[in-house]
Amino acid sequence: MPMHPAAPDDRTGLIDAFDHSVKSIIDLGYSCRDEDFEIQTECPGWTVKDQIAHVVGAEKSFAGLPRPRVTVPDYAHVRSDFARFVEVDVEARRGITGRDIVAELAEFHPRRVAELRASDADVDTVIGGFFGPDTTFGQHLHRRIVDAWVHEQDIRAALDRPGNLDSASAAIFTADILEALPRIASRVADIGAGHAVVLDVSGPVVARGGARIVTGEDGRPYGEALFSGNDRPQGEEQLDVTSIHLTTDALTRRAAGRRSVDEIHYTVTGDAEIARKVLESLVVVTH
Repeated sequence: MPMHPAAPDDRTGLIDAFDHSVKSIIDLGYSCRDEDFEIQTECPGWTVKDQIAHVVGAEKSFAGLPRPRVTVPDYAHVRSDFARFVEVDVEARRGITGRDIVAELAEFHPRRVAELRASDADVDTVIGGFFGPDTTFGQHLHRRIVDAWVHEQDIRAALDRPGNLDSASAAIFTADILEALPRIASRVADIGAGHAVVLDVSGPVVARGGARIVTGEDGRPYGEALFSGNDRPQGEEQLDVTSIHLTTDALTRRAAGRRSVDEIHYTVTGDAEIARKVLESLVVVTH
């Protein structure tokens, strides 16, 4: 079933999606009262202000500007070298007011987007950078879109101002989750061969993706995507199919690691234990 709305994969569509999410964060920030900036979000250890500080710092870092030099304390939510690396931009702005951080983002973002639009790079142009020497311009944009949109949703949840669940960025993240399902179901959730798992997303992004678990030549299970156009002929094998039905919000909050399985609403057709194992394993964002 085609995803609706479709996830853009062209240069203009990706830049537009990124621009829209960051502008939404700026608008949310400008709407905050002073006390709103201190509300804790579903991203462990971060307030609304910290979320915006991260987006500012990430954009300046990816634009090639020098990163701040600060010492990050041993916060409980800093559990890896990568988390400590990310925390630098937030820690550097902890003494700055939320309004000033929003103003910093509002001043820098238009220049950053203008640079992206003016760049000669196409989606397949190798640019290197934080994500490795072989990173393309398209991959860079894709990762920045997901990061910005997930943090936008963190802010929206904290402020109780839902929105943009039908945006291009929401579709991009939903597509990422469905693409990761075969690997997660077979290797992380360890669903045995002979089973199939389907994620049925009811909206606002409407989508359906699945994985058939088979045994490879090495004897290990691996996942094959369903509904890909390359499905095996019907009747070739008998599969026990488990379908997980949930909304875009429930799916993306779980896949971002923001809510536990018990904190989201979903229904199951098939094996409830398999569904839970998949959902427990369905985290594709590291921060």
